[in-house]
Amino acid sequence: MYAVIRAGGKQFRVTPGDVIRVEKAAADKHGHVQFGDVLAVSAEAGKIARPNGSGATVTGQVMEEGRARKILVFKFKRKKQYKRMQGHRQDYTEVRIIEIGYEGKKYAAPDLPAKKARPAKSETSEAAGEGKTHAASGKTKHATSGHATQAHATSTSETRHAAGKATAKKAAGKKPAKGSKKKK
Repeated sequence: MYAVIRAGGKQFRVTPGDVIRVEKAAADKHGHVQFGDVLAVSAEAGKIARPNGSGATVTGQVMEEGRARKILVFKFKRKKQYKRMQGHRQDYTEVRIIEIGYEGKKYAAPDLPAKKARPAKSETSEAAGEGKTHAASGKTKHATSGHATQAHATSTSETRHAAGKATAKKAAGKKPAKGSKKKK
């Protein structure tokens, strides 16, 4: 069973249980949307009927309302120093089709399964794992990232001395720049 509906200037082929995104649609107080503009209905495989007037209805339940990703509208005219940039976000309503009615028959979607609640994390287990040190390797494991870090026994003067040697080696191996040749 499927139906073809028109909503927000677009056509959608829907079956009970489908989730579609339409342009901003007004819902009633229970969060249901009625689509009265049904273009075609197929109750059996291979048979398509065109409903007359208000013979068919499609009912949906609002799942989410929001705004789509931003698109950039860029206007440009060459050789005229004309550029305009503007952004746009389209409002949408996400609807789950729950029922298609045609000629007194109603085809309903199965109910959604109930969401399972996740168990809450206990703070005692996180605090116990914080700052464990492996004695053999001298590494400390951080509780937040889970990565191990090596404890360094170098001082800042040793680091500066090693950095000075590296830059001296680089300077000795460099060739003079092209434009800086000395004339004899």
